[in-house]
Amino acid sequence: MSRKTYSLSAVAIAATAGLSFSSADGAGAFAQDAAALPAADQIESPVEELVEIVPEATVFVSEEVVQEISEDQADIENAESTYSAQSLRELVGMVDQGDDMTEQMRCLAGAVYFESRGEPLAGQLAVAQVVINRADDRRFPASYCSVVYQRAQFSFVKNGRMPRIKTGSAAWNRAKSIARIAHDGMWESEAGEAVYFHANYVRPKWSHRKTRTAKIDTHIFYR
Repeated sequence: MSRKTYSLSAVAIAATAGLSFSSADGAGAFAQDAAALPAADQIESPVEELVEIVPEATVFVSEEVVQEISEDQADIENAESTYSAQSLRELVGMVDQGDDMTEQMRCLAGAVYFESRGEPLAGQLAVAQVVINRADDRRFPASYCSVVYQRAQFSFVKNGRMPRIKTGSAAWNRAKSIARIAHDGMWESEAGEAVYFHANYVRPKWSHRKTRTAKIDTHIFYR
């Protein structure tokens, strides 16, 4: 379009120039040049046909996306949604102790029972946390029972066996509740990432090489 407009302007300029300098040649020359020019209304400018391109509408298909979660995570989420307590003691009273414990949970509760049943609840939870931390640590066995029965680790284990538990006692019921709370992560333990502990009336040599994380009643915890 712009090129044709420019050419028409050039012709018009040339015609004007012919008019300006036609006095020497006479009117005939001007008339001849003018006749050679097409009428303005006869000049056709090419016009490109514009075709509007309308994009096809995008169709979105909404599908439900279901993200799978692990069994342990499901247990934790269920526990968090079921219990809401203001204190560890309150939570212990709310947790269903149940008698259908797995072997692994019984080992965890047994460690709590024999190592810390005379300790405050925070101390019992810390002992359970140590067993759990060890099971998650590559330096130790990978299950609660393997951790508890590891040689020379827990003094209550004799000849690879756990002593008899007074299953009808309040101490055992508390130990079961603490074990579940620790396993499901329902209450944060002061022990943190500890994998060792000892009574405050002894001072084992290894304690100098470890980082202390907490002292709860008569137990000191390290990582």
